[in-house]
Amino acid sequence: MIILQNEPLMRGNGGKAHWADFCIRTGGEEVLVCNRYRSGLSHIQYQRLIEKNSNARTWSWRTMRRNPEVYVKGRIRHPDHKTILLPDWHRVVMNTENQSRAMRNVAFLD
Repeated sequence: MIILQNEPLMRGNGGKAHWADFCIRTGGEEVLVCNRYRSGLSHIQYQRLIEKNSNARTWSWRTMRRNPEVYVKGRIRHPDHKTILLPDWHRVVMNTENQSRAMRNVAFLD
């Protein structure tokens, strides 16, 4: 298990990230993400896109995990609120606002 340091935690909707001093991720689906596909594409979807539009290769893709289990500890920072300190490991869960009709196409990416 790898403990990541100074990791961003964000939804795929382009919002501001929270930053965790320490983070562990497990599970989830590997996806490719860029500014045009913020919720990510599976590898098959990515290959189909490249076949249709070869310029898509230049869109600054990065590999991320969709809907992983995430655990954090240490300082949790966000520009919209005061920093909190978690001395022990805590599981991160996404706010249930994603269950509303308006948010049904938003994915939790980390």
